[in-house]
Amino acid sequence: MRFLHTADWHLGMTRRFLSAEAQARFVDDRIDAVRDIARIAADEDCAFVVACGDLFDSNHVDRQVAARALDALGQFTVPVLLLPGNHDPLDAGSIYTSPAFADRLPHGVRVITDSTPIAVADGVEVVGAPWHTRRPGRDLAAAALEGLAPPRDGVRVLAAHGAVDVLSPDADDPALIRVEGLRHALFAGAVSYVALGDRHSAGEVGDDPRIRYPGSPVATDHDEADPGKVLVVDVGPQGVEVHEHGVGRWAFTRIAARLDGIDDIDRLDAELHAVPDKSRAVVRLALTGSLGVAEDARLQQVLDDHADVLASLTRSEGRSDLAVVVDDGDIDALGLQGHARDAADEIAALAAGEGPDQQAAHDALRLLHRLTRAS
Repeated sequence: MRFLHTADWHLGMTRRFLSAEAQARFVDDRIDAVRDIARIAADEDCAFVVACGDLFDSNHVDRQVAARALDALGQFTVPVLLLPGNHDPLDAGSIYTSPAFADRLPHGVRVITDSTPIAVADGVEVVGAPWHTRRPGRDLAAAALEGLAPPRDGVRVLAAHGAVDVLSPDADDPALIRVEGLRHALFAGAVSYVALGDRHSAGEVGDDPRIRYPGSPVATDHDEADPGKVLVVDVGPQGVEVHEHGVGRWAFTRIAARLDGIDDIDRLDAELHAVPDKSRAVVRLALTGSLGVAEDARLQQVLDDHADVLASLTRSEGRSDLAVVVDDGDIDALGLQGHARDAADEIAALAAGEGPDQQAAHDALRLLHRLTRAS
């Protein structure tokens, strides 16, 4: 028996560091990923699809996002089960019960509303652990498994959402999924596979290939180790076999560089040029070192040029420590005379100090160097 395991679509997600143009592309690509998942399910001859929570970034996404999500869900040719998660719980304001969504749900697509076993194919059923509130205060997976006897024959999949205790830093969170309970259910034969959502990086849990996170199909942050995947799962007499399939095109990249001169800036320029699929690349820089004012002006020109092409280019404040050193040679290089030279000297003094105008003075010197170079 083969099925597709996915989660954490986060349709309608916004990112403050994206421009309006890049944000629109980010939203569109998340919808397109759902269509890609439908294609993979068909191409891989999957019997059904289970989508384990946080399919919408919140219950209050734009009506257009909901409409386009429904259109994408209509591309599936096999049954699809949608599990509400902590971002899109099945509460009073749930998107899943809104007329704009519920009344237009495509045939074959079903929202998991409780833990009653759902027959999805001959000899195959899914037991879900849906969220009904953002703070359930208990292990929903354990509650779904409570009293669940092994199926008489066939396969049973548990669909759950949330952090697991072996990976969470907050050991006291009552909503954590206890891995020991999952292992007991697998050992007892109550379930054959545990399909999880919440963690945006793909991977198995506790070195058990039967307990998996698929990760988000489209990357959402720099801290994700292995996003952009969905899982095709085979369950048979010999056990479980899982195959990862790439989906998302967005990449969140960190670049660390030490800059102590023009050569270093040129190397950074070349590295940024080499970033693939730039319109879907979110790059965060960690810059250290020491530059003169003219070199800093060159750096800013490089960053401005790449920022116009990349989806986002920002500096990490916590990981950057780049000093700009002002000396007389930087001012001499401007070729200014008279009052203009006096003003530049005053600005240089402010830039060399530690007062509130230091950054503004640095920006002014950088601009002067760029203007004189262009003239």
